[in-house]
Amino acid sequence: MKHITISEFQKILHQENISPNVDFINVCTSAEYKEKHIEGVRSVPLDEIEKHKEEFKDKETIYVHCRSGKRSQVAIQKLQALKLKAELINVEGGLIAWEGAGLATGQLKRVRVPIMQQVLLTAGLLVLLGTLGALLVHPAFLYLALFVGAGLTFAGATGWCGMAYLLSKMPWNK
Repeated sequence: MKHITISEFQKILHQENISPNVDFINVCTSAEYKEKHIEGVRSVPLDEIEKHKEEFKDKETIYVHCRSGKRSQVAIQKLQALKLKAELINVEGGLIAWEGAGLATGQLKRVRVPIMQQVLLTAGLLVLLGTLGALLVHPAFLYLALFVGAGLTFAGATGWCGMAYLLSKMPWNK
């Protein structure tokens, strides 16, 4: 898997964006893409990659990015499994690095709270509920707080957050 920096990606995006042999994809969820994306990069959510196989078959190069760079690596593994002839290139740091470099992003609409903010709010409420439930109702409610804490630890260690995935599937995030 080849990697490029944000500055390299910016140059290539401006040079190659009109080429039919090159594709630029963002593998964030549709809701995240609507909230913020790099202009000239189309949305192909990670969980829908296989559905787009025909669109990729004649491409020579596919540049893949996400919010931080972790999902794009998973996307490249999925694309490799599809046996595409295209060179697959991961954009290091993703949208976070793009914004960190002071580069502009596009926005389709802003109608919801960002997914990560929803995760923090939900996790906090579940931990609070579990703790209060354990104090006021039954000690077994403490397992709720324990479960959420373990989930957040797993998300921090792996870069994959089950709660973010579930929240992205909720109707208000479509």
